[in-house]
Amino acid sequence: MSSEDASRGFDPAEWEARVALAACYRMVAQLGMDDLIYNHISARVPGRNNEFLINPYGLLFDEITASSLVKIDLKGNILSDTPYTVNLAAFVIHAAIHETSHDAACVLHTHSDASVAVSGQEKGLLPLSQFAMRFYDRQAFHDYEGVAIDLDEQGRLVRDLGPHKVMLMRNHGILTVGRTPGEAFMLLYYFERAARIQLDMQAAAAAGAALVIPPHEVCERAARQFWELQGDILIPGEREWPALMRRLDRTDPSYRH
Repeated sequence: MSSEDASRGFDPAEWEARVALAACYRMVAQLGMDDLIYNHISARVPGRNNEFLINPYGLLFDEITASSLVKIDLKGNILSDTPYTVNLAAFVIHAAIHETSHDAACVLHTHSDASVAVSGQEKGLLPLSQFAMRFYDRQAFHDYEGVAIDLDEQGRLVRDLGPHKVMLMRNHGILTVGRTPGEAFMLLYYFERAARIQLDMQAAAAAGAALVIPPHEVCERAARQFWELQGDILIPGEREWPALMRRLDRTDPSYRH
């Protein structure tokens, strides 16, 4: 079945969102930051603030296609014709963020190794690399409460995220929020790179090497450069995402089906 055939019956704006979200799943898988059939990425249906798309429970990230994504509402009702269910924890986490944040067009949650390792450190990500400076004093923390299957945790998730676009879920994983799948993905990518570098530096420090952390003023200046889009800096994903999509189209265009 061609991608044109698959798109029939979908609103064009929804189909475009489905393609971008399916691409995001494939990119996370390509970088080895998925977790078998677990973890989840969601995207709000354009023009429908109470509806979002999410992965069918049981598919690997590299199996997910635009047409296989499941559409649900903020109460967890499945709105699309599908043989699949939705991970309960995925609903609890993603519905809470989509309902309360107008910027949350895409919400991404993974158990990527380095981010989980850093989530268990008291101060989370440290300003040890330029990758990390983007998140200086701009990372939220949510304490571990067990598997996120209780609706009463939603309020605490929203409270702890606050105005931030990245939240470490202690001893669990990372959550990023984007205005597009490209932004949510690139925030994950840069955070994970920074976390890996931190772990490498800390291992070296344990062997006797001294860590160098720039002063607060320098870290804050760098963070502002990223978030205020100074110089030629753009929103994460604006430059990178089209290139990543082109690579995905060359290597595995099946996500468009």
